Amino acid sequence: MFERPPPGEKAVLVHLAFPKTDYDADRREFIDLARSAGAEVKAVIGGRRQRPDAGLYIGTGKADEVAGAARAGGAELAVFNHDLSPSQERNLEKRIQCRVLDRTGLILHIFAQRARSHEGKLQVELAQLQHLSTRLVRGWTHLERQRGGGIGMTGPGETQLELDRRLIGRRIATLQKRLDLVRSRREQNRRARAKSQMSTVSLVGYTNAGKSTLLNRLTEAGVLAENRLFATLDPRTRRLQLPGGETVLVSDTVGFIRKLPHGLVEAFRSTLEEVAEADLLLHVVDASAPDPDAQIAAVHAVLDEIGARDIPELVVFNKADVAPPEAKALGGAHPGSVTISAATGDGVDGLLRALSDRLRALARVVELLVPFDRGDVVAAVHREGEVLVEAHEEAGTRIRARLGEAGASRFREFVVAS
Repeated sequence: MFERPPPGEKAVLVHLAFPKTDYDADRREFIDLARSAGAEVKAVIGGRRQRPDAGLYIGTGKADEVAGAARAGGAELAVFNHDLSPSQERNLEKRIQCRVLDRTGLILHIFAQRARSHEGKLQVELAQLQHLSTRLVRGWTHLERQRGGGIGMTGPGETQLELDRRLIGRRIATLQKRLDLVRSRREQNRRARAKSQMSTVSLVGYTNAGKSTLLNRLTEAGVLAENRLFATLDPRTRRLQLPGGETVLVSDTVGFIRKLPHGLVEAFRSTLEEVAEADLLLHVVDASAPDPDAQIAAVHAVLDEIGARDIPELVVFNKADVAPPEAKALGGAHPGSVTISAATGDGVDGLLRALSDRLRALARVVELLVPFDRGDVVAAVHREGEVLVEAHEEAGTRIRARLGEAGASRFREFVVAS
């Protein structure tokens, strides 16, 4: 039985280029991910291959190069910007003689550092255990200690590996039950928000694009906003009053990256359902990024996976204060987009007007007949929708207005045609 090397923070990073991959963009993101995890990067090993090696993923020669770099730098960890099979991970640890972590494991580690809410911690632990359950070798006896007791726990002939698998399976089942309860409460909260009949807007975007900074700018939410990947995982929902007087709900979500692990998408599905049920997406893009169009494509890929790609979106190019020419060029290349600086507030007034216009454009035209003694309803229709025709008749005020689904539902008792 192979005993895994101890973990550490001094790391050698390994990133290979395969056909049809963006080597430079993937490499930059990978280094940022490693540093966000707290790794002390000692070396970055690159190379090109047509296809992964079945046994070591990177081949024997490259594995020996990684081992030499790890020894030279005193590294305790080799981090791969690729998903490794359990056998590849074990083979690499034997050959390199240091702990090996693949891309999914690295992202899970970052998520574990960032999760603050009860739900977030449950989601991350579930994803970690599901990922690691296929990679059991040794060094998992801490799970037995967590469970407590030991007498009568192991059956005749049961190995430590079998016991570890059984303990992990039980823990996964417990986490899933707890998450089911949390998801049930989240669904109740969604239904309550739906009854409030306010339109919902979700902030989406590549990690570190400035979504939390924008939410703070718009709503004074006080959300943690730092210049690092996945600075915050836990969603926040706040009220926002638009220039026309209508109030909407704005939610921040976890940032996306290229090839976001499927297990994380599944674990965070209840959180991401907030995105899938929004009326409009504010897609925040870092205008100063080296390849913003690639980041837009990565966000669209995740939206596809969670069934939110067909939701209307308003693209917002952020950080115009950092890269003014690039932001202007991107705005010109993407008609209907908005260019802002969430940090300074420049362009935010224009964003609010564009947001209000887009929500109105998504609205449907309805005809209402409002009694004369319900002036409050007439005022609310003017505030929340776009009044196209207003006429006073014997039975009351007849209004033809463009309203969102929430508004149309709120005033349904006065609707006579739609």
